[in-house]
Amino acid sequence: MSVSNDTTAFYDAIAEHYPLFFRDWETQLDREGLSLRSIFRNKGVERVLDAACGAGTQAVALAKLGFQVVACDPSAGMLKKAHDIAETYGVLDKLEFQRIDFVNLPDVVKGPFDAIVCKGNSLPHLLLDEEIETTLLIFYELLRPGGLLVIGMRDFAPFMEDRPEFIPGIAHKDEDDGSEFITFDLWEWHDGPPVIATQNLYIVQGVERGGFKTVKRRVQYRPLSTDEVKVVLLEQGFEDVTDQPDRTERVLVARKPITAKK
Repeated sequence: MSVSNDTTAFYDAIAEHYPLFFRDWETQLDREGLSLRSIFRNKGVERVLDAACGAGTQAVALAKLGFQVVACDPSAGMLKKAHDIAETYGVLDKLEFQRIDFVNLPDVVKGPFDAIVCKGNSLPHLLLDEEIETTLLIFYELLRPGGLLVIGMRDFAPFMEDRPEFIPGIAHKDEDDGSEFITFDLWEWHDGPPVIATQNLYIVQGVERGGFKTVKRRVQYRPLSTDEVKVVLLEQGFEDVTDQPDRTERVLVARKPITAKK
């Protein structure tokens, strides 16, 4: 099955800069690891699937804490960045990398997993109902009975009323050479059904005396609310669905029933 929204060009293009999208990359890794470990605590979690690993924000963080992680992503650029970061931290032995998208995970990944992580607002890249339903069912089938699914996503519900066009990003300045890295978003909203949101990411780089260069990258989202995702999770058989804040995301945690067939 092919997906309707090819995000690989976008993520390949920004992979090199990805740690700069966070104010402090090392602190972000530590926070992600501790947050996930608190969710997994006393749940028998050892083997984890990161279904949208990106540059390793969760996968490397979990590997640093001793979890065995299968890290998947459709972007070759992001997988290379994640591999390089994992090598820097000396945790390559805890990670297996696979280039694959959500709906084709069963072609290369074998369960069962104790937990599946899907963070970084990656699930809303699926534009069609069928793709969302299929993906959550695949997650369900790859989990062991009692296994956990953790989804981190922007709750688009507050955005649907106002549909903001400008969203500020991040700004870094290198104290050594004075170079700057600045991002911001311009968003386009397209009436559906379904409604589709296009993120136009602008990256501005340079130094004051030498001038600045700006590049623009585009990617699409299905602006889902967390309530919409909760409904699909329950329809696919998950239980004990919770929703909690986590800085820029909402985190949904769901459990495959203990009584589910293996």
